[in-house]
Amino acid sequence: MSRFLLTTLGSLGDLHPYIAVAASLIDRGHQAVLAVAGEYREAVEGAGIEFAPVRPGFAELGDYRSLVAKSFDVRRGPEFLIRELVMPHLRTAYADLWTASEGADLLVSHPLTYALPVVAEKRGLPWAATILSPMSFFSCYDPPTIPSLLWLDHLRSFRPWLYRPVFGLAKLLIRHWERPVRELRRELYLPPLRRLAMFEGQFSPLVNLALFDQLLAPPQPDWPQPLTVCGTPLFEGPPAADDVLDDLAEFLAAGEAPLVFALGSSAVWLAEDFWPEAIAAAAELGRRAVLITGTEQLGPLPEGVRAFSYLPYSKIFPAAAAIVHQAGIGTLAQALRAGRPQLIVPVAFDQPDNARRAAGLGLARILPFREVTGARLVAELQSLLADRQYRDNSREIAGQLAAARGADCAAEALIGVARSV
Repeated sequence: MSRFLLTTLGSLGDLHPYIAVAASLIDRGHQAVLAVAGEYREAVEGAGIEFAPVRPGFAELGDYRSLVAKSFDVRRGPEFLIRELVMPHLRTAYADLWTASEGADLLVSHPLTYALPVVAEKRGLPWAATILSPMSFFSCYDPPTIPSLLWLDHLRSFRPWLYRPVFGLAKLLIRHWERPVRELRRELYLPPLRRLAMFEGQFSPLVNLALFDQLLAPPQPDWPQPLTVCGTPLFEGPPAADDVLDDLAEFLAAGEAPLVFALGSSAVWLAEDFWPEAIAAAAELGRRAVLITGTEQLGPLPEGVRAFSYLPYSKIFPAAAAIVHQAGIGTLAQALRAGRPQLIVPVAFDQPDNARRAAGLGLARILPFREVTGARLVAELQSLLADRQYRDNSREIAGQLAAARGADCAAEALIGVARSV
């Protein structure tokens, strides 16, 4: 029996894949510890997984809605995330992970947990890297859509030679963001990194696990090796209350399939103006609608519209006429498995890239979040619903993914590495 320490940083979309993998490790007779922010203790322990706290907690960072708004700023968001939210807490994260890693046989990182490889190196422990979305590879052969550099998408035919200098320049411009990592390594008498932690430095020389569905991005020559594309580890969180599911079932049985609007666990904090536009679009189309609104309270709703603070996507997405969502990688994975056409409203980070890849499968249309109006939603949904090819492609992709077991694949890979080192 091996003991695994997994860590992650971010929203529920960053937490759930690691709960799924940890649970699969436990099912196979191993020990798994999940080291995350204190606010996630209940979710982790509720899934039967040992919890270890890693600072900072969200309460230490300030108002969550403001943090999301700043992080999702197209131009300044990534810098704010790294320089204001991650790097100032690098030493406390290192200390907490050092404690949590006592007795571990293998450590497992998230793309933003820059302290974990440092802990592994200092302790002399093996570590595995995980990659949640194709964008993290920054491949010159299959370059991502970058929200602040959308003009680059028009030059994709010039890959890879164009993207090498572009990515090289980007690394030079943001190298100073990582000064705290270099300082911490120096204090610990570790050799300097030759690669940026935000780019190639996030990958392990031992094993790298891509935790997304391969149909979104086939492996490329410049992806790190060794690498296993596992597929998406699915975990939905706690079940909805019985009365909520009864209300949903009654609504679904009362009429035609609804449009379903969902924005994940982060973009939903930016959605005050989105819901009225969604309601107006549904009315204009003469369609029923389900809105998954998080903490937002909408007040009285028109006939044929229901709002829920939370629903498991597996309960509602397959019942949709079409799914409108932001293309967070976890939300997208559930939408792909639902077999329903999608209108994607990406906001920032990897979402525009995920959206482009889903649209490339012939099952989705794209309307950038900041361009959403009721009229634009109506036009896009009309085109989506009128074209049978979107429905057919959605069903075909869902069939291809029906047997995928991302969490089990990742767990088996980690167990194999632990046995071999």
